[in-house]
This record gives sequence, C-alpha cells and structure tokens, in this order.
Amino acid sequence: MRLARSAIDGIRRDLFHDAFAYRPLPRMRTDGRFVRRLPARMREFAAWLPHATIVAIAFVMFVYAMAPGAGDIFSLLPIVPVLLTLARPIGAWWIALGISAVTGVLVSHDWPWTPFTFAGYIIVMTVAAIRTNPRTAAWMWLVSAAFAMFTELFIAPTWGSGGSNSIPMLFFSALVLLTVSMRQVRREAKQEVAAQQTATAAERGKRTLLEERTTIARELHDVVAHHMSVVAIQAEAAPYRVENPPPELEQAFATIRENAVAALTELRRILGVVRAEDYEAPDAPQPTLAELDGLIANVREAGLSVEMTRTGAVRELPQGVELSAYRIVQEALSNALRHAPGSTARVEVAYVLGGLGLRIVNTAPRGLVKPSPGAGHGVTGMRERIAMLDGEMTAEATEDGGYEVAAFIPVAAVRDGDA
Repeated sequence: MRLARSAIDGIRRDLFHDAFAYRPLPRMRTDGRFVRRLPARMREFAAWLPHATIVAIAFVMFVYAMAPGAGDIFSLLPIVPVLLTLARPIGAWWIALGISAVTGVLVSHDWPWTPFTFAGYIIVMTVAAIRTNPRTAAWMWLVSAAFAMFTELFIAPTWGSGGSNSIPMLFFSALVLLTVSMRQVRREAKQEVAAQQTATAAERGKRTLLEERTTIARELHDVVAHHMSVVAIQAEAAPYRVENPPPELEQAFATIRENAVAALTELRRILGVVRAEDYEAPDAPQPTLAELDGLIANVREAGLSVEMTRTGAVRELPQGVELSAYRIVQEALSNALRHAPGSTARVEVAYVLGGLGLRIVNTAPRGLVKPSPGAGHGVTGMRERIAMLDGEMTAEATEDGGYEVAAFIPVAAVRDGDA
C-alpha cells in the first residue's frame, strides 16, 4: 500500500499537477566549450538554438504533411504539441497522447499511432524528458505503455484497425528516454561534484586561514610575553630604586605588576587552546629584520639569485612588526624557489615615515625545472599578518610572467621622552 500510494503521489506530482503551467524554454547557455569560441554576435543567436530546432522540426513535419499523397488533414495535428513543448512540455505530452488516440480511431492505419503521430509523439516525449527529469520520463513511458496495452486489448479489435506499432513505439521511446535520462543524471552528477569541490575548497581555505592565524598567535606569544615579563619585573624593582617611596607609589607599582602577571597568565592560557599537541616552543628568539642578510644568504645557496636593498633610516621597530616583516620576506622568497625555479628575485625594504614598506618581486621561471604547484597558503599567511597590523598588501603576477608582493606596515612614531 505504501508503494502504491507513493507511486500515485509521484505520477500526480509529475504528470497532473500544473501540467499546463507556463514553463518557457530557457535560452541555451553560451559559455559552453564550443559556443564560447564563437563571435559575440553569433553567440547571441546560438542561445536560441533549442527554440530554432523545435520550430525547424515542426516546419519539416508541416512540409511533409502538405506534400501531395504524403498525408491528410490529421497529419497536421501532431505539429501542435511539438510547438507547445516550447512553453508547456507536460501539457504538450498529454495533447500528443490525446491526438494519438483520436487519429488512431479516425484514421484506418497502424494502431494506435499513425506515422505522423508516431514521429510527433517521440519528439514530444524527448523534449518533455529533456525539460523535466528522469522520473517524469519514466512515468511518461509507463503511461504510454498502459495506453498501448489498453488500445490493443479493448479498442483495436472493435474498430478493426490495421497492424499494431506499439512494440516499435515503446522500444524506440525507451531508447530515447534512457539516453536523455542518462545524460541528465551525468550532468547532475557533474554539478554535484563541482558543488562539492567548491565547498571543499572553501573549507580548505577556512582551515588554512585558521592554521595561519594559529601560527601567528604562537609566534607573537613570545613577543608579547617578553614585553609583559619586562613590565612585571620593572614594576617590582621600581620601588627599590626610589629612596623612601610613598605608599601610593608602591601600591601603584604593585598593581601594575599584578596586572602584568595576570595578563601574561591569561595569554598563556589562551595560547594553550590554539597550540597543537606536538607544538614545542622555539628555543631561539624570534627573527627580526636584522637577520634578513642570513635569510637571503641561505636562499642564494638554495639556487635563487636574490638582490636586497634598504632605503631610508634603518631603525628598530616593534618586535611584532619586525617578526611579521621577516616572515613575509621569507614566505615570498620560498614561493619564488618553489614556483619560479631559475628566476631572480629582488627584495626592497623601505624605512619610511609612518611605517615600513616591503617589496619582493621575482622574474618568470627559467630552465628545465618545472614549477611546483601551490595551494595559496603562503599568500594567505602573509595577508593575515598584514591585516593583523592594519597594513596593506598586494600579491599579483607581473607583466613579464613573474610575481610581486608589496606590503606596507604602519608604525606609530615614537616621540622623544616616551618610555
């Protein structure tokens, strides 16, 4: 009973519900493999190719039906549902089925489809199947089979019709509908795979972003922890450097030390949440811009020709800025090694008023070594570091086939007398 109820609901939903609703045939997409290569003017006409095909088929049927000795007035009836598939595909199929029954009764030819209704019915079923779904195509074929069986058993003997063509109709329609359904299933599968790949790429991007942020948090922990430790130690030692300090001053320094220790404890607790189980704190201090010469020397030994220039008055910057700038240069040179073997690179560090400018550019790859494919993680990490410091960054290909990374990190000016 459940299967029967489900079947009845399915056929009512696919073949009866809004069967004659207006569903205009959409224009064909023009971004296909072949159509997109056509000139713009021809692509506009190519979008109407499905409509033109149906109209052309109807015109051929009309010409053939009007040929002397080829058909009669009833041969024009199948043209109506063929044209109706442009706007009402399921309704066109019902009309084609009704025309098949009428012509089968009034015309003494093969039963239940005359040659013209046979061709028209196949065309209508094909277009309707293309415009709907495989389940609707299966219902149309089953209804056609039931119609053929009913006419063979009850109507054909009464009217004394000619030979039966039910088997050829069901055979050819099954082949056509099966081909259309397989094509639709394949297209839907490709769309689903594409959607899954898009979702996977988005999730991979989010995961990469979180990993980069976690790495940045781990590295900056040492920088922030160092400053907080210095604050705590200085606050504890300050009262002993003043002879007979007032109680208010001692209390103020004690409060500063307590807040610094509390902030340091909370920082370590938060970092413990994002730290991986196998993470080990580095023994060496975090790198700064003063160590760029050593980095570039190592890159040169790896086979990349690098030239570095510094402009402006070299000065000490906040440790977070120095660490991020060093990592950006390091990642940009690593990308040049992986993705542009045989190229040359140039690193420019500009100490300007209000901040630090970086520019790392490499030429196009040369030689026989193939570039390694990249996932874009390095650029993501650089953008996160720049965003954390409220800076700006661009990373794009150059006209000669190389790649350029340019960044600016704002640094607040330190006034004389500031601690």
